[in-house]
Amino acid sequence: MAQRIAVDGGQSGTRMRIDGLGEVDAGPIYTDRPLVGQLRGYLSTALADLSGPAEYELAVGISGLTPANSRPDELLAACRELGIVRVALAHDSVSAYLGSNGWNFGAVVAAGTGIVGLGVSADTVGRVDGWGYLFGDAGSAYWIGRAGIAAALRAFDGRAAATTLEALTVQHFGPLPELYVAVQSDPDRVSKVAAFAVVVAAAADDGDLVATQIIDDAADELAHTVCTAARNVAPRWPAPPRISWTGKVITGNDALRARFVERVRASIPDADVAAPLGSPLDGVARLFDAPQGHPLGREIALAAHR
Repeated sequence: MAQRIAVDGGQSGTRMRIDGLGEVDAGPIYTDRPLVGQLRGYLSTALADLSGPAEYELAVGISGLTPANSRPDELLAACRELGIVRVALAHDSVSAYLGSNGWNFGAVVAAGTGIVGLGVSADTVGRVDGWGYLFGDAGSAYWIGRAGIAAALRAFDGRAAATTLEALTVQHFGPLPELYVAVQSDPDRVSKVAAFAVVVAAAADDGDLVATQIIDDAADELAHTVCTAARNVAPRWPAPPRISWTGKVITGNDALRARFVERVRASIPDADVAAPLGSPLDGVARLFDAPQGHPLGREIALAAHR
């Protein structure tokens, strides 16, 4: 029987769960580069720690997967010499949903470096946002980090209220007059700006009003996204929708999560707003197990050696 590999590929890092090895961390998935080569490189490095030949089923939930890039056959061919005999490939909104809601109907927002919302009813799947750091991802870590830096620059200019974020931005990125050039030229700029979200959240916890407003706005954006995802597939609910979340932006910030839950419950009073059942990696591991006829099955691309 083939062993299983689950890969959760994100813009700040990749997490893999490999039978016989456990969980392994790898680098980020760059959405402006070919996905297959990045995945194969991370898998090759991880599997080098295992001795002896083996066959694997590879399940992948990945950020930035567009319909044109959803080519499981290509991934299967590229990884054949690693022992991969079967592939399941899905957008990370699908694996995040399965991690948080399982096969229940409802909606989930995944909030990490980027964000995406997914609504699932008995016969319909609808995605909201997930448009990347340039055009969307409202409420994401990148969005929060960028808002914090923008607030610091406005304060530096005298265009907005003073904020501790000004000094904190200097500590993390250097002199403000040099910041935009330094960040724009950094190939890891997305993850570094996203990492600044933790600083913004800490400033909010310390009472900085500007930072607090950014965190509140992020919670409102995330609630709006998940409620929109739910409504886009309503009213085809066989039961009250289960609405949940995943990602460190929400799970790691009590104040943001409390406001998010409050906003969702106010917007969709009959929803079952509940904590995630598991992690995105748990959701990736479910990609091979879609119940017959479940609408999420249509979102999972499969390939196998004959």
